[in-house]
Amino acid sequence: MSEYRIEKDSMGDVKVPKDAYYGAQTQRAVDNFPVSDIRFSREFIEALGMVKKNAAKVNAELGELDEGITDAIQKAAQEVSDGKFDDDFAIDIFQTGSGTSTNMNANEIIAKRANELKADDVEAKIHPNDHVNYGQSSNDVIPTSIRVAAVLGVKENLMPALEKLKKAFITKGEEFADVVKTGRTHLMDAMPVTIKQEFDGYARQLELGVERLESALDRMTELPQGGTAVGTGLNTNPKFGAKMAEALSDETGYEFTEAKNHFEAQATVDAPVELSGQLKTIATGLMKMGNDLRWMNSGPNSGIGEIKLEALQPGSSIMPGKINPVIEESVTMVCAQVIGNDSAITVAGQSGNFELNVMLPVIAHNLLESINILGNAVANFADKSVSRLNVNKEQMAEMVGRNPVLVTALNPLIGYDRASEIAKKAFKESRPVKEVAREMTDLSDEELDEALDPIKMTKGGFME
Repeated sequence: MSEYRIEKDSMGDVKVPKDAYYGAQTQRAVDNFPVSDIRFSREFIEALGMVKKNAAKVNAELGELDEGITDAIQKAAQEVSDGKFDDDFAIDIFQTGSGTSTNMNANEIIAKRANELKADDVEAKIHPNDHVNYGQSSNDVIPTSIRVAAVLGVKENLMPALEKLKKAFITKGEEFADVVKTGRTHLMDAMPVTIKQEFDGYARQLELGVERLESALDRMTELPQGGTAVGTGLNTNPKFGAKMAEALSDETGYEFTEAKNHFEAQATVDAPVELSGQLKTIATGLMKMGNDLRWMNSGPNSGIGEIKLEALQPGSSIMPGKINPVIEESVTMVCAQVIGNDSAITVAGQSGNFELNVMLPVIAHNLLESINILGNAVANFADKSVSRLNVNKEQMAEMVGRNPVLVTALNPLIGYDRASEIAKKAFKESRPVKEVAREMTDLSDEELDEALDPIKMTKGGFME
């Protein structure tokens, strides 16, 4: 730190980089936590700026802060929300568990910038604690910012991505609605299904994922703001919490409410843990979809080869012509990360000691990362894989015809034991079931054609 200035806090003098907008408390935290160099995300800083901006606005409306001071704070906080000072949010995620360091980081940046922006007739020096943090505590600001950022991320990134992928599966299923393929249970041949039936199953998973998120957001939109240090609301206007929820609703376009119980909202992070659990559920489903498509695409000669994923890039540094299912691999890695993040959030959620959870920064980091990467990966899955895939109709038809399990449809006509003998012979001799059944039964060609029609088998009921 060759060029620095001296800043003061309640513990004394601190050397701070000359051009930094933060002050002494931020610098102490930078020095105290040289752990990972992982910082709070853009999404979190945007939400934190919103909270500070609207806190100033509400305090002015309640007559708690001077209008001139408020105007300057709001302008500075908006610049924070817009990303102008992201480089000045310099503190590691692995810091004080309440996030106090990052709350003060924001207060110091906003105060310094507000003093530059304030009107000439505003004589008071805007203070990080006395003005920017007025009526607030880190203990309600940080969990409120987590919730606001998560709601914005789910509503504006993840949910639209899930809807896009759902639509892609439905559209692609309709395109190949009459294409029959071999169903599989235990990775072994089972009764046939259509591409549409399989893809509609994926679409329903995604639809349920959105419903799960909507349900979790009902709890996430209750904001802790207004509880201050321990939930009692000491040093804030009794109307502050409700008006903050109203102001943030107006700011974002999404409905927020004041927490029904500030002690619950600050002592626990049950709502973020619940949301993370729903993200894990969605990731689990996406893992299946990605792996199913990888299996179906496997080959081109020695695999299943039912579908053809679009070739996007060379697949090997040594094997010319090799093409890999790279989008699916990306998606499944994101799913693994989301599942891992949920484990960290679950452990962190247990660290609510009495009136405060003390792992808020790591919860913020993992939850917002999960929302962001899941949304991005899902949209990419829809755009670069599902919407572009094709099917190998000839390969599917041949595999269906040689599927010995088709003989199941003959059970009502010839009995299970006789059907089993046909299935074993067809498999042993690698011959179509219909051909073997013609030899081993008295059924006519018309009866066999009717009973062993794969498309009819996909519609359920008894074969006639």
